[in-house]
Amino acid sequence: MNLEFEILHSAKNSQARIGKLTTKHGTFETPMFMPVGTQATIKTLSTDEVKDIGSQIVLSNTYHLWLRPGADLIQRAGGLHKFMNYDRGLLTDSGGFQVFSLAKIRNITDEGVTFKSHIDGSMLFMSPEISIDIQNKLGADIIMSFDECIPYPADYDYVKDSVERTLRWAQRGQKAHKRSDDQALFGIVQGGNYDDLRAMCANELVKMNFDGYAIGGTSVGEPKAIYKNMIDISIKHLPLDKPRYLMGVGSPVSILEAIERGVDMFDCVLPTRIARHGTAMTSLGRVVIRNAKYKDELIPLDPNCDCPCCQNYTRAYLRHLFNANEQLGQRLVSIHNIAFLHKLVGQAKEAIKNDCFIEFKNSFYQSYGIDLSKNSGF
Repeated sequence: MNLEFEILHSAKNSQARIGKLTTKHGTFETPMFMPVGTQATIKTLSTDEVKDIGSQIVLSNTYHLWLRPGADLIQRAGGLHKFMNYDRGLLTDSGGFQVFSLAKIRNITDEGVTFKSHIDGSMLFMSPEISIDIQNKLGADIIMSFDECIPYPADYDYVKDSVERTLRWAQRGQKAHKRSDDQALFGIVQGGNYDDLRAMCANELVKMNFDGYAIGGTSVGEPKAIYKNMIDISIKHLPLDKPRYLMGVGSPVSILEAIERGVDMFDCVLPTRIARHGTAMTSLGRVVIRNAKYKDELIPLDPNCDCPCCQNYTRAYLRHLFNANEQLGQRLVSIHNIAFLHKLVGQAKEAIKNDCFIEFKNSFYQSYGIDLSKNSGF
């Protein structure tokens, strides 16, 4: 078995849904937020801490693990689960986003991408076959097709050529996949902001019968109306009985907008990245804990949170840690931010079960200080 997916409940007033995703490392309820452990670690946190705050599936990065410590070493260690001591679900991305975002010099052909390493400047080559081979060695429960990440904006002809290449790469990746019995392979819908190209990409991927489908190319600087439309068009052409994964989404508003549209999975570095700079997501809005106004506040970071950070430490103490450059502050706020998103998604699931998701979403926006007319909170 590589993956099973079952819809448990569909909302009456939106496309939001609750599902059950089963892999060889556990059964997980969707929608779910997946924390990002780029280099086989969520920065500053142990895997026990990650599990204790409710994480189900964690994402790691194919490109970074390929460069160091190397896929062969991780395979000899027994795979990524054993290497990083995480016995729940793992997902690895294809490495495509990093190839296109980190490499200053690259050359794209149908065969693959030649580029310079962002670490030492050495010339490297990534193809669909190489990406899948690396991911087979890493051994995550869910792996991703190698795709071309399209910038925004991009002209129609460029995006069309890119989508056609991504579809050819998807077919080659399927043929190269050697662990289809225990690793689910997802296709990735691209197409930029062009409805017909997104529809074409989704429809062609569905014909290939992937285990699940990701929506790529969003949150790359496009206006939020276009962001929402990208999701809507992609979802419209994806099957109801397969999981849907929106890549690179981690703000509360973006998550709730995605859930409303029928997305089951999402990941992002945002909660831990902003945590390391002293910004917390709370039930009353963002808190920049470095600010002087929190110096004497002997109350929890979030009065409505029961995570280890909020149960045991005050805002004044957290501010002290950041001002003293103590890493414990980064750790505690990282724990809180991940726990906050898990709780938010849990509340969303309860609202879906009770057929009041839209009401829940609007209530959250009001308490969080979100004004969608100004695109705030994305």
